[in-house]
Amino acid sequence: MKEKNILPLVLSMSLPMVVSMAVNSLYNIIDSYFVAKLSESAMTALSLVYPVQNLINAAAIGFGIGINAVIAFYLGAGDQKRADIAATLGFFLSIVHGIVLALICIPGMSLFIKSFSSQEEITRLSLLYSSRAFLFSPVITLGLSFEKLFQAVGRMKVSMFSMICGCIANIILDPLLIFGISIFPRLGIAGAAYATGIGQCITLLAYLLFYAFLRPPVKISRKSLRLDSAVLKKLYSVGISASLNLALPSLLISSLNKILADFSEKYVLVLGVYYKLQTFIYLTANGIIQGIRPLMGYNFGAGEHRRVKKIYHTSLALNAGIMFLGTLLSWILPGRLIGLFTDQAETISIGITALHIISLGFMISAVSVTCSGALEGLGKGGPSLIISLLRYVILILPAAFFLSRVLGADGVWWAFCVTEFAAAGFSLLIYRRESRRQINIEST
Repeated sequence: MKEKNILPLVLSMSLPMVVSMAVNSLYNIIDSYFVAKLSESAMTALSLVYPVQNLINAAAIGFGIGINAVIAFYLGAGDQKRADIAATLGFFLSIVHGIVLALICIPGMSLFIKSFSSQEEITRLSLLYSSRAFLFSPVITLGLSFEKLFQAVGRMKVSMFSMICGCIANIILDPLLIFGISIFPRLGIAGAAYATGIGQCITLLAYLLFYAFLRPPVKISRKSLRLDSAVLKKLYSVGISASLNLALPSLLISSLNKILADFSEKYVLVLGVYYKLQTFIYLTANGIIQGIRPLMGYNFGAGEHRRVKKIYHTSLALNAGIMFLGTLLSWILPGRLIGLFTDQAETISIGITALHIISLGFMISAVSVTCSGALEGLGKGGPSLIISLLRYVILILPAAFFLSRVLGADGVWWAFCVTEFAAAGFSLLIYRRESRRQINIEST
């Protein structure tokens, strides 16, 4: 991790994660594609459930990022004992988090959905899907803890293979369980939830098998299950900030749904479809970020500050390239992309306009995404959270409210673009200040 040339190193760590994240994004896209064949009401229901579904994933991934950063830091510093404690505590706490999330989210969905839609059919379908999907929350949190453990020790291909196994199962099971093909019962939107949940179980099983047979350099054991305050502090200082970073889109989507619902529920559907599509683009960029986090943490722990700087600049260039491709797709194939989820001409037209406007901010958003991820790799969860707050709350919500009053529903799409340009400037200032401060602290 501290000897190989930077670009080949970043690519070797990141490309498996790019594939993994792209595969992971297919879960929602595949569900949405087949659910859209049922009805537009079913697709709208899925869009309304998405913020809470994202919240559960955010809590799981965010704490997993904490596990990743802490293990990598202690390995870089040569502290095997605390690396094992971090892995063991992460495993145990992930199970607890998953159970708590299921117990909170399943009963609370009725009130949540009814605050956004008064249509009984949409409410019924939303609750039908969420009550099944959220049962698998402990599986999600535990699977992600293993994912981050393997990433922390450089075993990126394990994550890639495990996620592909689950995704293939989801692709196969979705049409079988939704439409009742052959011997399978016709479960409708509930079938999509079960297909996703079974896919997640298969991914977890693959991780368990890899852990049992590959034996990574960090161990989960009973003797390492101890309440080490230093390790706990690091796990949660990064994990909570990362979870909030990832949960903020849920707050944003819910808030924007409120604004868009005043114009038409078609705009709500388009926002949901956009987030399915942009997930594919941004999760690919986040694959780069997941690849560099352990590199940043390991090299920082080893005192290799020049390499940390090179890793940051390399990942920024790669993310900008990914966002450029996303912009091209949004202008070349917008109708086909939106048409995957609805056949209504008016909805497709609204979606094309949304993609054209929002995608203008894609490339510049690479700055914020890279700065936020790099800060997490350095263990600076607080500054990373500030960047996410700027992107998902402080800048965009006032902009969306004001511009929607001036430009109508299209003002919400312009708010995305305006926010990314402003957030990029703030992100650069924050990253430069914090990275210099951290290096100065280490030097003294």
